[in-house]
Amino acid sequence: MKAEKSPIQTVMSWIRRQPPKVKAFLCVVTAMTILVFLRVIVHEHDNLFIASEAVHAVGISVLIYKLTREKTCAGISLKTQELTALFLAVRLYCSFVMEFDLHTLLDSATLATTLWVIYMIRFNLRPTYMEDKDNFAIYYVVVPCAVVSLLIHPSTRHHIINRLFWAFCVYLEAVSVLPQLRVMQNTKIVEPFTAHYVFALGIARFLSCAHWILQVLDTRGRLLTALGYGLWPLMVLLSEIIQTFILADFCYYYVQSLMGGQLVLRLPSGVV
Repeated sequence: MKAEKSPIQTVMSWIRRQPPKVKAFLCVVTAMTILVFLRVIVHEHDNLFIASEAVHAVGISVLIYKLTREKTCAGISLKTQELTALFLAVRLYCSFVMEFDLHTLLDSATLATTLWVIYMIRFNLRPTYMEDKDNFAIYYVVVPCAVVSLLIHPSTRHHIINRLFWAFCVYLEAVSVLPQLRVMQNTKIVEPFTAHYVFALGIARFLSCAHWILQVLDTRGRLLTALGYGLWPLMVLLSEIIQTFILADFCYYYVQSLMGGQLVLRLPSGVV
């Protein structure tokens, strides 16, 4: 006699059977529902950005635990860590010369831990690094981001170099996770700590995106005009949305695996 499924498992099974267009629609509806919920309960929307940084820090902490306790970096993309360190370093530079605030301190802590992860992968745990799986060419994202930043960047009164760097780090952050997704695509099996880390990235990106969207709504679009004119304000918002949806598919399968009681996440073909 089969055990009865819980309501959540029944819903997840129904969603899994739906065609991609229905899944995409449900994803959008869910995201909008959460945004409305956050707008009601979070009165100071800057707290969403702080929460985003905190969740990212939790993800990094999971990686640190994996590296120190299990003595392996298998399944972790060194290239994603390097891209993360790059956009954080550029964003820190922009923060110091343009606007020093709490976000600067949070970014400093995240950069320090990311550099430590890079050091561990490159030197202490190099034999366990899956270099053949981490085969996403970095220049595929760095070069386009640099080119787009030359074409579309802030129109504020800051020095042109600072404005270009600002645009570059915004664009690079949006796609920095792609090498990690390629590693998972190549292996098809994602061990728990790596899955927790990537899921934390997904939640952090969503909270950051929610922060921007709610700020735009609350200021009735004045925030966009404060960022400058032209395409730049829309590109900032688009970058936030892109980096959220890049991880949406993985987050769905992560939740599905978690609800099914599976410790190891197995990804179907075509995911990420």
